[in-house]
Amino acid sequence: MVLFFVVAPFGVYPVFLMKALCFGLFACAFNLLIGYVGLLSFGHAAYLGSAGYATAHAAKVWGWPPEAAIVAGVAVAAVLGLLIGAIAIRRQGIYFAMTTLALAQMIFFFCVQAPFTHGEDGIQGVPRGRLFGLLDLNQTLTLYFVVLAIFLIGFLVIYRAIHSPFGQVLKAIRENEPRALSLGYKADHYKLIAFVLSTALVGLAGATKALVFQLASLTDVHWTMSGEVVLMTLLGGLGTVFGPVVGAFIVIALENYLAQLGAWVTVVQGAIFVVCVLTFRRGVVGELARLIRRPL
Repeated sequence: MVLFFVVAPFGVYPVFLMKALCFGLFACAFNLLIGYVGLLSFGHAAYLGSAGYATAHAAKVWGWPPEAAIVAGVAVAAVLGLLIGAIAIRRQGIYFAMTTLALAQMIFFFCVQAPFTHGEDGIQGVPRGRLFGLLDLNQTLTLYFVVLAIFLIGFLVIYRAIHSPFGQVLKAIRENEPRALSLGYKADHYKLIAFVLSTALVGLAGATKALVFQLASLTDVHWTMSGEVVLMTLLGGLGTVFGPVVGAFIVIALENYLAQLGAWVTVVQGAIFVVCVLTFRRGVVGELARLIRRPL
């Protein structure tokens, strides 16, 4: 995967790749929650958008360097995740999903009304600056490899979390929470830690995206973005390590090449979602893994 991403910008439009990497990290962070803890959040766009706004405001209005602005975005997303997660994890199933959606909608309407977000205009012309005072992020290839490094750091954090004793406890809670409780694990504590880790990584994706496109807008905080990341995760493979990355690239590619269809892009995405659920429920990566494991 690393080799592909290193070579890709010399043959594929780098801005497309950077967008796909940002959404790939977004989907991986979402998959950490739903795929390994079994918690379906319908409000993850709130953390993507809020981190984008925080980063854009810090970079443009306060004049912070890009690394400090990104940290500010991640911190905002993590704090929101802590507050919302502390409320939401008290419920399970559809009640958890609806709670996250309702609280995310509150954040959306706050972003609509808050003066520093500039409403539907968003925060435009966000300066990219120089990373650590050395790397000029206005150079496309330099920016691409910085985005790639950020993606790989986030991906490795998720990979390590999944393949650790902490990750095994999360899987135990997903499979049989009463049994995990009977073994002495505080399920709510583990779920809250996973929730905050997921939101912080989503914030990292949102902060990076704001610098790449030099824009923070209401699109990233709208509920449809929460639905889109569900599609990416299911299409790539729920509960797989690489599935969300593949799903994100497929969805972003479809949006890019079907842009001339206008509003019909949503219809096409819906049709793909239905076909995916009906034909290969494990997703692209899940089905490939099943075929590889099948004895010849």
